[in-house]
Amino acid sequence: MKMKKDLLRSLPKVLLHDHLDGGVRPQTVIDLAKDTGYKKLPTTDPDELAEWFHRGATRGSLPLFLEGFEHTCGVMQTEEALRRVAYETMEDMKDDGVVYLETRFAPIFHTDKGLHLETIVKAVLEGLEEGKRDFGVEYGLILCAMRNMNPLISKEIAELAVDFRAQGVVGFDLAGEEGGYPPKKHIEAFHFIQRENFNITIHAGEAFGKESIWQAIQWCGAHRIGHATRLMDDMRIKDGEVLSMGTLAQYVLDKRIPLEICLTSNVHTGAVKSLDDHPFGYLYRYKFRVTLNTDDRLMSNITLTDEYDVAAREFDLTLDDLEKLTINAMKSAFIPYKQRIRIIYDTLKPGFARARKGVAKKNAK
Repeated sequence: MKMKKDLLRSLPKVLLHDHLDGGVRPQTVIDLAKDTGYKKLPTTDPDELAEWFHRGATRGSLPLFLEGFEHTCGVMQTEEALRRVAYETMEDMKDDGVVYLETRFAPIFHTDKGLHLETIVKAVLEGLEEGKRDFGVEYGLILCAMRNMNPLISKEIAELAVDFRAQGVVGFDLAGEEGGYPPKKHIEAFHFIQRENFNITIHAGEAFGKESIWQAIQWCGAHRIGHATRLMDDMRIKDGEVLSMGTLAQYVLDKRIPLEICLTSNVHTGAVKSLDDHPFGYLYRYKFRVTLNTDDRLMSNITLTDEYDVAAREFDLTLDDLEKLTINAMKSAFIPYKQRIRIIYDTLKPGFARARKGVAKKNAK
């Protein structure tokens, strides 16, 4: 279904999988590099820099995709820089129609100039909170540990996440290159999070097989899965129909485990060869709890509006479908039940109702 970008942008949207350091404005990267004495940028022209990030991220490889983070993290090494990036993220969300955001980052990547982990998280939360006051966007912050790092660091990040749960941190994530770094190596961190009755999302099934998803859920207790493109390895498909599912796919479906789908990013990282090969269409049609997400707005040169546009065009989605996906996301957010219900009934449903009314009026003319 063809829906204009203005309509899609006006829809109240929910974003669950967005990397703070993957969505920095190009001009901000340049400004912060100047302010902090960072000398490694390939160019100081904002348009050229945006193109450099985008070109570098579309080489069909997750490790290559991640190279750009050297520069965004490189300039995010002061409290002022962290606050600014967080604040501008909230402004960008407002401009894109996002009403609830869960953004994530790895605090360990921001210690190069001696900042303590607690100071880093506090600075980001201050920027997000100021953005909430100014732009009316609600948020939660997710802290990431990294697969390729010592599991003791993961445990420290898990403890940090719980320490800040009353200040706006809503969950714990494991990110980074999958191959050779199974999530179960970080089991102590996840057991700690579980004992604290806290929230877990894990990048899994993006660059490695269904085993990664299985470990994330059954070893580590993931409440949501980031990407999960390889879940299709556990399905038997013929002539566009799912003939049968393995026990893992059936479990994910039955337990309503949310899948944080990132269509554009998955093509850029090589998780799928093209959108034609993306499992989203099957997952949505067979009633998995799928959500639409940006992953890294700077690297993929997208907004959530763009992702809605891609999904609508490529998978023939209607306004009703987009509403269902948005409500899926809000149901799956890591904030208390009452807050989720409030946003669904006070913001999402009325917003989509207005959009339908507007479309009906235009069609009647």
